[in-house]
Amino acid sequence: MPEDASNPVTVDDLVELEAIKRLKYRYLRCLDQKLWDDIETCFTTDATASYGGGAYQHDGRDSIMEFLRTSMGSESMLTSHRCHHPEIDLTGHDTATAIWALEDVVILRDLDLTIQGAAFYRDDYRRVDGRWLIARTAYKRTYEEIFPRGSVQGLTVTADWWATNGRSELRA
Repeated sequence: MPEDASNPVTVDDLVELEAIKRLKYRYLRCLDQKLWDDIETCFTTDATASYGGGAYQHDGRDSIMEFLRTSMGSESMLTSHRCHHPEIDLTGHDTATAIWALEDVVILRDLDLTIQGAAFYRDDYRRVDGRWLIARTAYKRTYEEIFPRGSVQGLTVTADWWATNGRSELRA
């Protein structure tokens, strides 16, 4: 439960908060590595998602997964999603909410563009069969910027999870 003078955070609460952090971090890692079967296990079946400040709304895990696979499935799209500064509140025995700061970079190799920005996620979590899952996720951008990669002299991708097996092409 949220901390106040009459309801301090317990050791058990800290264990639950850590489990929720690990869930969010797994979601982000699986997103960047395009591990669709693994990311699917992060959501409740009735989860909802609102990406891009509401530009993309999805009801149900199947709809969310179809969107992620379709919009982010290309190996020519390289992504890095980093969440930090979590503000997590246990709202019940099996429910929680959180606000997360997001910083992300998306390299669109086919279009020779980079998109980067920041946002705040607002998530709801539910414990199902002893496991915390994402019941709702949504983010609204603080800012987003886009720039052509060709406009930056010498800019090149020297390591790629898929093309180089994550190994840098730079040699000493």
